[in-house]
Amino acid sequence: MTAVSALAAGASEPLSLDSCRALAIENNKELLIQAEKVKAAGYQRKEAFAAYLPAIDFAGGYMYNQKNISIFDKDQLLPTKTFNMQTGSYDFNLVTDPATHMPIKGPDGQYIPSTVALIPKDAMTFDIHNVFFGAVTLTQPIYMGGKIVALNRMARYAEELTKDLHASARQDVVYAVEAAYWQVVSLSAKQKLATSYVALLDSLDRNVGLMVDEGVATKSDKLTVDVKLNEAQIDLTKVDNGLVLSRMLLAQLCGLPVDTDIRVIDEAADNATPKEEIATEYNMQEVYRARHDVHALEMLTKVTDEQKNVALSAMLPNLALVGTYSFSNPNMFDGFKTRFSGAFSVGVMLKIPVWHWGGNYNKLRQARAEQHIAQLTLDDAKEKIALQVSQAAFKAQEAMKTYLMTMTNETKAQENLSNAQIGFQEGVLTTDNVLEAQTAWLKANSEKIDAMIDVQLCDTYLTKVLGRSIY
Repeated sequence: MTAVSALAAGASEPLSLDSCRALAIENNKELLIQAEKVKAAGYQRKEAFAAYLPAIDFAGGYMYNQKNISIFDKDQLLPTKTFNMQTGSYDFNLVTDPATHMPIKGPDGQYIPSTVALIPKDAMTFDIHNVFFGAVTLTQPIYMGGKIVALNRMARYAEELTKDLHASARQDVVYAVEAAYWQVVSLSAKQKLATSYVALLDSLDRNVGLMVDEGVATKSDKLTVDVKLNEAQIDLTKVDNGLVLSRMLLAQLCGLPVDTDIRVIDEAADNATPKEEIATEYNMQEVYRARHDVHALEMLTKVTDEQKNVALSAMLPNLALVGTYSFSNPNMFDGFKTRFSGAFSVGVMLKIPVWHWGGNYNKLRQARAEQHIAQLTLDDAKEKIALQVSQAAFKAQEAMKTYLMTMTNETKAQENLSNAQIGFQEGVLTTDNVLEAQTAWLKANSEKIDAMIDVQLCDTYLTKVLGRSIY
């Protein structure tokens, strides 16, 4: 059973730093959100690619009409013609005067036909009360001014950007976990130190009490030790409370209930060593390539550059192939029939922007300005990262030097405390001398603990700013 599974099962097995990192990465809500954004960006990239392919759409509907449609308002009488053998053409059949054989005009001034063709109104009335219609349309883009290509590049860059943001957020979470982890280690060590200091004062208090009973020490000495002992006990209580809170913070970062009694392996650590030798100079180009945030800004710059191409495409012609199959009921393809029938049609659609009062051009200028902003942001970030790396390296070196000096001070303070205790027992040193030696011992050990934790945190921070994987 691993430390992670053991803790999940309620066991009290200590967690390693890697286990805490794994728990935090698995349970952190911000990382889960970033992971979903990566998925969304992937879907957006696939959506952009679909614009290259033909789109097929269906549209249909139904309409009820109150009235039918009729071509004529009443029955129609149409004049007829007869073939004239002499002229070789058709002549109207007209009523003629028997005497003159000339066509006769009616009261309206028009010639009166002798025979007519009857077209009833009902024959030209069509039932359109219920109309069903639909169309299947296929659209294939041929040239969209470069818009589809630009959108596909934007989607690809945006997906890479979200991946970089996810990786950067992951490093931030790991760094926060490490800070909380080493805070637990620090307070645990200080708890042990405070307990030892209380034990020293308690032993001194008993010895001084015996000396007061024997008349070789004053009550003032006893009161001085009592005050120091009370102060030490108060400090121990503060450390205990701080340790409980730090364990709660670590549990929360790991995605565990805050009342989980987390124990960490390094609580017993008494030495600090960096992961590797701390350099004084670094190849910043390699750092930029390793930093996810820099890569994200580079992708953002490329995205804004493609936005400029999209804005430019609005000023260029668009050409697309269109094919449609439309149908209706009733239909007029072969006379008026109350049944479904349809037909295909194929064409090309061309759209050329002519005049938009500078709207498209100003949109292009806006895109160019945003691209320039993104480039300036990237350059500014690189300058700040160079300073950040120098400061982190300096702090890491300073932390290691401080730690080495605190180790020396701790050894000397321990030796000084031993000499003071021996001198006090032999009666050559006073209570104040012992208290002073104990205070110096406490300070030296406390500074050593702080320096040890500072070495670990500075080393982790340097690794983070260099873009190297912390976990």
